[in-house]
Amino acid sequence: MEKKLRTKDKILQASIELFNQVGERQVTTNHIAAHLGISPGNLYYHFRNKEDIVRQIFKEYAKLLETKIKPPSDKAEALDTLANYLDAVFELMWRFHFFYANLPDILSRDPALQQDYQQVQQGVLMRVTAVLKALKQSDIIDIDDEDITDLAHSIKLLVTFWISYLKTQAPDKDIDQASVYKGVLKVLLLFKPYATVQAKPRITRLQQHYEALAGDVQLL
Repeated sequence: MEKKLRTKDKILQASIELFNQVGERQVTTNHIAAHLGISPGNLYYHFRNKEDIVRQIFKEYAKLLETKIKPPSDKAEALDTLANYLDAVFELMWRFHFFYANLPDILSRDPALQQDYQQVQQGVLMRVTAVLKALKQSDIIDIDDEDITDLAHSIKLLVTFWISYLKTQAPDKDIDQASVYKGVLKVLLLFKPYATVQAKPRITRLQQHYEALAGDVQLL
């Protein structure tokens, strides 16, 4: 029997859904309570305000980053780890695309969240760097050691601001899964120039896989 969600978890799920649909700034705690069919007082029993909800959502996001982005444990798993990393990028960008779409504004209104975000991003940079080093050691990519950190920064930059880029190009267009997969494809293409001869066929297949998922999305 499926475990019944607690009210607190329902509030978080509904908040993510509404934030993604119309944007975090457009949603109030009253909107969230009405969406769930509960009283505002019931919501405030679990969360002090909307900022408290956003902070809790960020904790969930940070936990997923820690569990999803990991270097491979052995050489045989290196390419699978790259595929898993790309899938994790998609999951995070899609599930929390409201956060990526309006990141500077959200952080500017909550100094505590800004500090937490910076700390989490340092950890992300370390994990992405570890993935790149493992891919190099497994002969998947061929890159100078001194360039690894810069490539990790480029990957992190693309993931962080892809959704924002989409919104600047088409402000009235909803973010859909195909457009997020287009961003994942861009991440993969950052790896491709460094692919070794033996890894290129597999990376090309990964590229074809994400091209199919992205469909015929046209960016302005």
